Amino acid sequence: MKANNKSARPSQRVPERGRAASAKGSTPSYSALAPRRIAEILKRLDQLYPGVTCALTHSSAWELLVATILSAQSTDVNVNRVTPELFRKYPTVEAFAALTPEQLQPDVRSTGFFRNKSKSVVGAAKKIVAEFGGQVPDDMEELLTLPGVARKTANVVLGTWFKKAEGVVVDTHVHRISRRLELTTQDDPQKIEQDLMKIIPREKWILFSHQIIWHGRKLCISRKPKCVDCPLENLCHAADKTWSTVELHKNAKA
Repeated sequence: MKANNKSARPSQRVPERGRAASAKGSTPSYSALAPRRIAEILKRLDQLYPGVTCALTHSSAWELLVATILSAQSTDVNVNRVTPELFRKYPTVEAFAALTPEQLQPDVRSTGFFRNKSKSVVGAAKKIVAEFGGQVPDDMEELLTLPGVARKTANVVLGTWFKKAEGVVVDTHVHRISRRLELTTQDDPQKIEQDLMKIIPREKWILFSHQIIWHGRKLCISRKPKCVDCPLENLCHAADKTWSTVELHKNAKA
């Protein structure tokens, strides 16, 4: 199938003038944040990834919280290998709360940074049991009081499990692609989130995050994005594109 795509679109080198283009591009009317451009990006994402959701395997808010904590500096595939046995061994939040971090470490070692992750998971379990009646809170401010939980993790739990759009998940994929698409010039995840919340309709916050994450895994990968196969290609002026039909903007990069 990939050969067919390439035959339909003749291969071309990224133009040198594109590499040297200014961040504003050569077209004075171009606006990266124009409502029509944002709407077209969202439309194409809907066509590419209709109804996608979080790839982390879970059956409760607690399991999703644990899986999200474990996913830091790891992959969803790796976390999904670990969690079935983990949740069989410790089936409730109370079971986790009864542990010490040292007891949990062997079970999560393969996800990396296992000492910190064990401390966060056990600490979160103890706080949930002690202060929230054993139930994962469905409030942003309360979630942020849990060990190991920052806005990204809180947004994953609120959006995926509770269906509450309180923000936009900014993981490494969203960070990279939102900068490539010139939806933000920020580098700090919280500032990126604030920029995205201003331009993406609130009713799309949850799905948008999932779509961008899936796009980052399938096409807009970090080192060699598959631009020739990307339906967003002619909307993207990223400086690090591997193939382009449009002028490149030197400041549009991950």
